Formats: sequence, C-alpha cells, structure tokens
Amino acid sequence: MANTERIFGDLTELADLVNTGAAGLPAIQGLVQLTQTALDAVGASFAEYGSAGGRVIAASGASLWAVGRRVLPADCRLADPGRHLVEVPVEQIHTEAGQLSERGIRRMLATRVEVAGQLMGTLHGYFPDAGPATPHQRSVLSLFAAIATHLYRDSRGLPVYAAASAVATLADAIAVVGPDGLVGSWNPAAAVVIGRPAGAMLGRPLPVPLPGLGQVLEHRLPDGRWLQILATELPGGEGRVVTLRDITEAHRREQARELFVAVTSHELRTPVTVIKGYADTLVDHWDELDEASRRDAAGRLGQRAGELARLVERLLSAVGDGSGLAVPMPLPFDLSDAIRATVAELPPETRRRVTLTAPDGCPKALGERASLATVIAELITNAIKYSPPGAPVELSVVADVGTVGFRVADRGAGVLPEHVERAFERFWQAESGSERPYGGVGLGLYLVRRIIERQNGWVSLRPRDGGGTVAEVRLPRADLGPGEA
Repeated sequence: MANTERIFGDLTELADLVNTGAAGLPAIQGLVQLTQTALDAVGASFAEYGSAGGRVIAASGASLWAVGRRVLPADCRLADPGRHLVEVPVEQIHTEAGQLSERGIRRMLATRVEVAGQLMGTLHGYFPDAGPATPHQRSVLSLFAAIATHLYRDSRGLPVYAAASAVATLADAIAVVGPDGLVGSWNPAAAVVIGRPAGAMLGRPLPVPLPGLGQVLEHRLPDGRWLQILATELPGGEGRVVTLRDITEAHRREQARELFVAVTSHELRTPVTVIKGYADTLVDHWDELDEASRRDAAGRLGQRAGELARLVERLLSAVGDGSGLAVPMPLPFDLSDAIRATVAELPPETRRRVTLTAPDGCPKALGERASLATVIAELITNAIKYSPPGAPVELSVVADVGTVGFRVADRGAGVLPEHVERAFERFWQAESGSERPYGGVGLGLYLVRRIIERQNGWVSLRPRDGGGTVAEVRLPRADLGPGEA
C-alpha cells in the first residue's frame, strides 16, 4: 500500500485547499490524484452527473485520456441508489473496454457520490490485476467518496459540468418556523440547499430573510447561489411554512439571455455598420476613387460580410432546431491530411501564427471530415484571441490505443480550472459586460463540443504547462470495432 504518511500529508493539503474556499474542480482533481495514490491504482477518475447525463471532469494516471468524455447510461453501474460500490472487470465496461485493456487495466472499483439520495458523481480506481479489492481499498474509496459528498453538499464551486445540478432536482426545501421565529422543522432538502443539517438549525433563527405571508423573496447566499423564498401561515397562527427553492440555474439562464441579447446586438452591429459605410462610400464616391481604393473597399466588404455570415450561422445552429447539425454517417478519413487542408484555407494572417505537427502514418479517424474545418477554425481563432500579439499557436495530431485527435495549444492568459467545463456552455463568457476585452457571443466552444460529440468523440480544455491553454479533440479510430474507442 502507498505510504501512509504521504497519504495523510496529501489529504491535509486537500483539506487546506477546500477550507480556503477553492473552486470545485481543483479540489476534485486533487481528490482523484489522491485516490490513485491511496489505492495503489494505475489510474483514477471522477464522473459528474446532472439531468443531461454524465461527464468525466477529472482523471489521473492511465485514465487521464478520458477527461471531457461523456458517460453513457449503460456504463453508469451506480445509477441505482441501492448500489454504493461496485467492482467490474474491464471486459464488462461497454465503451471503454478497449481503451482500458490496452493500457494494462483489468478491473475498475467505483463508488457512488450522492447528496440526499441524488446521484452527483462516481469515483473510480483502475487496477492492473484481476482483484478482488481488499477491504482497505474499499474503505479508502468510501472515505474519499464521503469527502466528495461534503464538497457537493457545501456547493464549493460544484457542480462543474452538469447543466442542471442534481441538487436542483430535489424536492423543495421546507422549514417550519414557530411564532418565536425559531426553526421547528428542517427537511433533508433544506439541509442540502442551505448546507446546514437539521441538528444545527432546530431551535435557531432562520438563516435567510423571512418574507411576508404570501410574498416571494429572492435572496443571494454568500456562496453566490440564489434562493426563492415563500412563506405561508400554519393553521391557527402556529407559525409559518417556509419554502426554499434553489433558482440559481434559472437565474443564471436569465442572465445569460440578457447578456446574449446585449452582446449579439453589438456583434451584429459592428460588421453591419462597416458594410454600410463602405457600400455608401462606393455608391457616393465611385468616380472619385481610383482602382486600388475600389478594390480595397470591395475586399473589406467581402471580409465583413463573411464575418457576418459566420456569426449568423453560429446563432442559427445554437438557438434553432439544430439545422446543419444532423447526425452524420461516420466514415474513415486521414486526420493529418484533413488538418493540413484546413490550415491551408485559413486567412493568411491566421495561418502565419499556426505551427503544425501532423505526421504521416497516423491511424485513420472515424467521423465527418467536412466538419473538422469548423472545429479547427474555432479552436485556432479562440487561441489567437486570447494570446499575445504574434504568439504562435501549436496544432499537433495525436493518437493512442483507442483514439486519434489533435491539440491546439496557445501561450495566452490560460483557462481557469473552474472554467474548463463552463466554457462549453451556450452563450457563456468568462468576462461579461460592455468592458469585455474580447469579442464573441459565447457560441464557438459550444458548437465545437456539439459537432465532435455527435461523432462519438469528445473535447476538453486544460491549462497549459508554462502558461496558456490546451484544447484537445479526440475521435474514434477507424481501425477499431464498435465500442473500442
């Protein structure tokens, strides 16, 4: 077993990280790395679940390749609340069997992380032997699952991925407040929403404002979440029933819509204004302009019209009925060749910034070659946008035992760990308001993930060693059978 003193030291560091109020993802990543060490495993991972399904948000060792990958319902063996810990041979894991076995992994030990009976995530350890797990390994995994549960119960920057947290699907939080203003009843959902157990609340004042009878009050908690609070009177004036509903997600969506309208109007207005200006100049001053000036004006009209067309296309794809994003027929194609062709078609000023490493002989990818142009252009444009002027963007093709893909690495400001999943949300912006240093409406990465995942691939972001960001795309290899990628 791993050195006990080292484990306790790492656990203390993790506790210090949590107690400083650090965002959820760094704490989960630290927990995953500690899980691998304590279990003497060759890899570990954490998959987070919400109403939209599951996704691997943190991993280490031999399972690091899976970050960003969706978890299919068939692979969630802990979806049943009655199952808290399972041990599974690799050959029984539907979509990951090939990837794991090629890395020398023979079994997986996994446990359920839940809050008030609701599945929040699953914690996994991967081993090169056939098992079975020792009592020590089972106890350690259960301990770390309890730590993860604590993180979710306290909402320390979590959930990371879930578009709608499982906490939000709980029954309404309900408290009963007596005529003296003290809490007389506190249901489990209230303990989850407020983050305080019944034992800490009974006989104490309500920790949030109490609205008037029949009134609805919105209140922001210190951790940034929003509550909707409603109070109704008990029969005989014996107190009030207070309903506490977490409306953070609804509040965030409303803010996103407002930001989308503001930003989109700005993004549309800019090219339209320029197009109109150059068009008016050509109409009003055609005879006064020489040939070079006319060509320059026509070229700028074409450039701005192209920008406007791409923006409209993104908007229609993101908010429409999915037109243009129908599930394609996956076909084998040479990824290196497709990337070279795409880079060659980039605007000259963009192409000059790209350092390309695309070796011959890589396995063929299985997917839709035509869509790669959109994905690569979005990722490179994003990398350049957040990089210093003239800084290179590195584009490289990569392959492993189950996938083939590419990485786009920049040397810019770098993505914050708590933003690596939120960046893929529709209309999300790291900076909001009119003073944002970068343009865009927050659709590029959202569409990249949609395009790649409809081809059974996945995409992830991570901070780059030495500064900057790495975006990584993976597609199934064409030379493998179904379910092996």
